[in-house]
Amino acid sequence: MALRWMPPPSEKTLAMCLALIAGYVDACGLRVFGTYVSFMSGNTTHTGVLLGRRQLVAAMPFLIAIVFFVGGSFVGVWLNHWAVRRPRPLLFTVVATLLGSMIVSMHYSIHPRIWIAMLALAMGMMNTTLSQIESESVSLTFVTGNLSRIGRHLALALKSALVEDADSSHAHLRHAFLLSSVWLAVLSGAVLSGTAVAYFPQWMLLPPFLLLMALAVMTGRRPSAARDSRP
Repeated sequence: MALRWMPPPSEKTLAMCLALIAGYVDACGLRVFGTYVSFMSGNTTHTGVLLGRRQLVAAMPFLIAIVFFVGGSFVGVWLNHWAVRRPRPLLFTVVATLLGSMIVSMHYSIHPRIWIAMLALAMGMMNTTLSQIESESVSLTFVTGNLSRIGRHLALALKSALVEDADSSHAHLRHAFLLSSVWLAVLSGAVLSGTAVAYFPQWMLLPPFLLLMALAVMTGRRPSAARDSRP
């Protein structure tokens, strides 16, 4: 398999890929089921509005997404910090398996709430695989936080430039560019999902499934330097 000979992705590349998947899957959930499965801010707002109108049944898909996203986050953190030595490949494989099972199940009549639960569970698990690049916190599902940090770094870059601190200004601009790249990856994933849902809806989850399996293989490999140093 050709992927065996590829080096493990850098943290930045990994963040771009995961953000792309998050945007793609979330847009699929929104287009097909009318529910966010990755970004829980919208679900929380929808839940509050519907509960305020005493429309509990209508709020159920959003509540299900929230509950299963939290469950996926619980499982992901548990695996990351306690259960296994190298959790990323396992988590990517499990998330890909959930998406793969959904590809199969879309050929059958299954209640949409089950699909919402499975997708939210998968995205909750995936969200725990990466939270920081170098010294910068990044979020795969909380886009508002990334946009807020972009504005902060741009303001600090301008402040540093005004006091002629070029190194600090460049550092803040680099962080702003990194976060902007993550945001653009989320946006790109959402754009791509629009085409997928329109032209091959029953196979719309195949691209993120394949990308996650590739990431599982690549992150499961040891760097060549580490392999060469083994006795």
